[in-house]
Amino acid sequence: MRVLVCEFVTGGGLRREALSPSLAAEGALMRDTLVGDLEDLPGIRVLTTHDDRLPPPLRGDSRPVAAGDDAGAIWAELAAGADLAWPIAPETDGAMEAVVARLRQRCRRVVASDEEALRIGASKQATAARFAAAGVPVVPCWQPGAIPPHAAGPLVVKPDDGAGSLGIRLCPSREDAAAAGPGMVVQPHVAGAAESLTLLCQSGRAEVLGINRQHVTLADGRFGFHGVTVGIRPPGEVEAGLAQAILAALPGLHGLVGVDYLATPDGPVVVEVNPRLTTSYAGLRRSLGINPLAFVADLVRDGVVPKLPHLPPPVPVEVLV
Repeated sequence: MRVLVCEFVTGGGLRREALSPSLAAEGALMRDTLVGDLEDLPGIRVLTTHDDRLPPPLRGDSRPVAAGDDAGAIWAELAAGADLAWPIAPETDGAMEAVVARLRQRCRRVVASDEEALRIGASKQATAARFAAAGVPVVPCWQPGAIPPHAAGPLVVKPDDGAGSLGIRLCPSREDAAAAGPGMVVQPHVAGAAESLTLLCQSGRAEVLGINRQHVTLADGRFGFHGVTVGIRPPGEVEAGLAQAILAALPGLHGLVGVDYLATPDGPVVVEVNPRLTTSYAGLRRSLGINPLAFVADLVRDGVVPKLPHLPPPVPVEVLV
């Protein structure tokens, strides 16, 4: 079985512009982990691509993308000869939506969420609106010119379709946040531990594979993401309930999905949903002690998530970027 792993940042999607070192590091981590886990399954051969300014992955058959190449056309060509395609891309500028749409034109099976879930997940404001309407605890999100009177500060300003911690800053006052430029959104600064869930979603069922602690720093008013501790505790009823509520609000989520939230004394409050594999996946196998894809072979083969066995207790694993 031929599986195309299409990681946007390291795979040539940014070949015509400068590479962000942080996004490239995260992209390589996700790509290399997924390629290795797939190739450890019997009968799987992985195809992928790499920006020729970066080293190729150690495993899989990788095609270089050089200056002047059309990465999208290369991905489409490889997808046509693959049995399954697995895209990973940031939400910025609609990259994930565009890659998924292109792959679906050429490959019958693509491990990705549906069009609506990708569109909503790409916008922090749309995500907040959808979850608030569904009763899922979520951090409010406003346009800079529509900050409500009660939101005096401090306030967090970020790109509506941003990925990672790029462009996220803390503003001490309402006036500072209101001056944010186009494409930015404003949220209240909610006190709580930065955590995330790694979910496996399909057909109305959301399984929690891992609970993770995000390594987020604040320096000179700028937030930074430096990695994650995967598997900080076994999933409980709170996390299972949150996962199911998220899937009920966004039923088109499919495959491996990341959810960022703040653990507060009143319970988890969602910050955003990444409708794709995230950096936390890089530590999941070491945390659980088993290949996460070994018990989702049906997802790879048929697009159906089976009922998972009882997972072993996680061991905390550091993934630094």
